[in-house]
Amino acid sequence: MIWLGSKRGYLSDWVTQRWVQFSGRRVSLASEPWLAGPIAPTTGIGPDYFAVLASTEGLRLHNSDTAAGVISDFTTLRGPSFEPSNVHPSVARFYEQTSGYELDAWAEWCGLFRPFGWLLAVLFSRRLQQLNIPLSGLDTSKGLTSEVLQFIDPATESPRHTAWFRRLRGSGNVLYAGFYSVCALSGHSEPCVKVVFPLPNGNAIVIMRTACRADGSFVVTSAGDRFGEPGFYFTVHGDSGTVWARYVRALRESIHVFPAENGFLRADHVLTYFGATFLRLHYRMRRQPNAA
Repeated sequence: MIWLGSKRGYLSDWVTQRWVQFSGRRVSLASEPWLAGPIAPTTGIGPDYFAVLASTEGLRLHNSDTAAGVISDFTTLRGPSFEPSNVHPSVARFYEQTSGYELDAWAEWCGLFRPFGWLLAVLFSRRLQQLNIPLSGLDTSKGLTSEVLQFIDPATESPRHTAWFRRLRGSGNVLYAGFYSVCALSGHSEPCVKVVFPLPNGNAIVIMRTACRADGSFVVTSAGDRFGEPGFYFTVHGDSGTVWARYVRALRESIHVFPAENGFLRADHVLTYFGATFLRLHYRMRRQPNAA
């Protein structure tokens, strides 16, 4: 890998950032606050990333004996066409007490997309310790760690950020380091689930619309048609509260969470590119007996 210095980082990252700037749009975070989110240094997410982030923003990392959730109050997702009380209570509880669950995962790359997964891992994921999507069943055979970190604002004693940190036990690689929140888009009446994945000098943001099925299962989908709608965004942060943002309409994902056998929960995570499924992830979640 070619290193261009502490400001530019590695050549592959620098090229990706230039693509975002040239093909995206420059916007103000004051007018589009839903594009705001933590970023990573050019070296990626190291072992002290979360502590440094808390210190830089004057926050404290929250340690608690009680289970913390990626969405502290599921009812904040209520909208004109989505009623949280229609979701099965066990599913809502998972989102509100995420750290109280043990996770198992399986990955299934589809057809010709498998080399793309290997290339992503070699060029970006393993080096940045972010989005280390499993390449085979062996990657997840020893399970996952799951930790929810809350960054508390001392002035309000409420979380400013909530991060869900998942690591592959076998390799130690970071599967996902995502910051979860509920956001509102201008021109979109429903609250959405927002996940921010820090990247060098910017981030990847997934905005997902919500839905409830008749059986009480919960579905989030990152699908839209244009900038400002749910979907996948790459951002590069500039000066004075501005970002360059690239909406990637071809990349979509859906996550279906539902109650399963023996008190387990399951989730099917499907990612598509131009309508073709390239990856399926399957999760099984079990609530720990001592989860508060």
